[in-house]
Amino acid sequence: MAFAVSVAELHIPSARSLKEKRRVVKSLVERIHSRYRVSIAETDYHDLHQRAEISIAVVHRNGKELDRLLEAIRRTMDDLPEAVLLSWHPEVIESRA
Repeated sequence: MAFAVSVAELHIPSARSLKEKRRVVKSLVERIHSRYRVSIAETDYHDLHQRAEISIAVVHRNGKELDRLLEAIRRTMDDLPEAVLLSWHPEVIESRA
């Protein structure tokens, strides 16, 4: 079994208000959650209209599959036209038990 936590920071240049930012972030969070069945939430920069931090937690049966899943999630964020992925910090922990 393996689990991972990843933190992504996004820049949303077109957002001129918190409402516009929330639309982009909510859409991304819902898309990733429904497609990959991971726990995901906006975790920081709630009061900034062009910046967002999104955290993801996931458990999987093995580390290699988990790495592939995290890479797919990262590509989904990279492909988002409304936002720029500024940073991506995954941490994978494997257990032999």
